[in-house]
Amino acid sequence: MAKKSSINIEVLLDDQNVPDKLTWSSSDSTKGVEESKAMLLSLFDKENLETVKIDLWTKEMQVVEMDRFFYQTLRALADTYFKATQNKELASDMRHFVQYFGEKTEVLPKA
Repeated sequence: MAKKSSINIEVLLDDQNVPDKLTWSSSDSTKGVEESKAMLLSLFDKENLETVKIDLWTKEMQVVEMDRFFYQTLRALADTYFKATQNKELASDMRHFVQYFGEKTEVLPKA
């Protein structure tokens, strides 16, 4: 029998429908409910072969935090792309851009 797991995301909105609080939990986690300042969720539609995405961040998310969030996300995407495709050349190109992005946003010190 296949195991079933769930992820629950809750978004508390202010009166302008701007995210005030993001929380999430997983049925496999022992941590319970965790709070976040931002999230990016991408799902690939099986029928239309298109990406459906949800991007949310709270009012308290600062630009420097968004820079770090994107740097870490882009770095993880490059790693995931390589793991999924074994395309070393494109994964390396992506990693070079991530390095550039990190330096331009000052998440990383300039090389």
